[in-house]
Amino acid sequence: MIDYIQGMLTDIETQYIVLDVQGVGYQLHCPNPYIFEKEREQLIKIYTYQHVREDMIRLFGFRTKEERALFEKLLNVSGIGPKGALAILASGQPEHVIAAIEEEDETYLVKFPGVGKKTARQIILDLKGKLDVFMPTLFTKPNMSGKGNEKTKGKNDELEEAFEALRALGYVDKELKKLRPELEKETLSTDAYIKRALQLMLKR
Repeated sequence: MIDYIQGMLTDIETQYIVLDVQGVGYQLHCPNPYIFEKEREQLIKIYTYQHVREDMIRLFGFRTKEERALFEKLLNVSGIGPKGALAILASGQPEHVIAAIEEEDETYLVKFPGVGKKTARQIILDLKGKLDVFMPTLFTKPNMSGKGNEKTKGKNDELEEAFEALRALGYVDKELKKLRPELEKETLSTDAYIKRALQLMLKR
C-alpha cells in the first residue's frame, strides 16, 4: 500500500487533484479538492488509500492519517462505497457526523447522497462507540465566511465549480437549484461555497 505521496500540486479538478512526483502525475481523489487551492504549484504531502476493484484501481488522498482512518471506517459499512464516504467527509463537519452516529440520528445521516434509512441504520450499528478517538483533534471548524481565501476567479466561476464538485459527490441538480439563490448572495471561494452548500443541505 502507498502510505503517502509528496509532490508538486499541479492540477485541481472537481473530483481529484494531481501531484507531480519527478515527472509522474498521480491522480488523487479527495473529499473536497478545492481545499488545496492555496497550495497550487507547491510541494505537499497527501496520505493515500488505494482502492482496488476488478475494473479499476484508484488512489484517494487525505490531509491527515486520521481523516484517512475515518474514510476507511466508513468503507467498512455495508452499503457505503468510496464515493459515499467522500461525500460524507466533504461536508467539512465530520464531528457532526460522528455525533449523529453516537446519538443514532438517522435523519441527519440520510441527507448525504446514497445514504437511505437502511444504510444510515447500518452506519450506526457498525460505527457507534468506535469513533470517539477522532473527536478531539481531527478537524478544524469550516471557514463559513470565506475570509482568508485568495480569489483568483470570478464569483460565478467559483460557484459553478462548487456545483460541479457537488454533482461529482452525488448531489442532484434538483437539490442544488434550491441552494443557488442563497449562495449567490455571498462572495466566497470554491472551497467555501462547497462547505456552505453542504451545511445548508444538512440543515434542511
